[in-house]
Amino acid sequence: MSLTLPFTKGHGTGNDFVIVTDPDGALDLSADQVAALCDRRFGIGADGLLRVVRSVAVDDGADAAAGGAEWFMDYRNADGSVAEMCGNGIRVYLHYLLQSQLADLDEHGILIGTRNGSLRVTRSDLGYEVDLGAYRIEPGEVLVRARGLGVARPGLRVDVGNPHVVVALPAEDELAGLDLTAVPVLDPVPAAGANVEFTVPADPLVVDGVGRVRMRVFERGVGETLSCGTGVAATALAVREWAGAAAPDRWRVDVPGGTLGVRMVDGHVLLSGPATLVFSGQITLA
Repeated sequence: MSLTLPFTKGHGTGNDFVIVTDPDGALDLSADQVAALCDRRFGIGADGLLRVVRSVAVDDGADAAAGGAEWFMDYRNADGSVAEMCGNGIRVYLHYLLQSQLADLDEHGILIGTRNGSLRVTRSDLGYEVDLGAYRIEPGEVLVRARGLGVARPGLRVDVGNPHVVVALPAEDELAGLDLTAVPVLDPVPAAGANVEFTVPADPLVVDGVGRVRMRVFERGVGETLSCGTGVAATALAVREWAGAAAPDRWRVDVPGGTLGVRMVDGHVLLSGPATLVFSGQITLA
């Protein structure tokens, strides 16, 4: 039996998503159906899927509903697997809510439910800013092997609601020479897997009180993407950790899809950047 599904395509600095509206939680998309929608040759093409659903209509949204978050971001990776959160995705999600007149945004922002709790999103000079909440620098290094690296490099484990391993590289040419069509190999492998970021700090690292770095990312369940919001936050946190006590609390991170901002405030990390809706249509799934 076929399913005809209205959708919208959106992106945040090139990290792109299929958006489907399901306010009452009537859709039950399988992993194969999500993967088909996100397939870049046979589907719409995207790094993931955002299902727009009310918190009260989804099992994972009970706490969000109780805390006052009307909407829940049901995020799925491109392979159909369930993910905790997406920093670029939540900005695109909010932009879709506003453009569809499903929500309003005042100076206090709006709470959106995720599998990493309810997160507040406000407007910013770069577009929207999301408070990703508390973060953790995890103990113990992970050795990372990637195609294009001559030797394994140590990575710092950073948790910003989903797991990341950040690797520092010494030069731009080494960053550019990475072949991220192959999955990086982690040793030891984190229990839930991890997104892997490779970064090169700018020289000078800090200008006018703002740190600058460049980054590429391999997202678990997706592959290399043009941007990863939580990965940008994790990268800024890792470089700040390596730089020591004098490092700034404001960062600009360049990714292949653009530039994102990161702030650290009272033990929380905040991510800011643009959100764009590209086109809408309908697709029929088997």
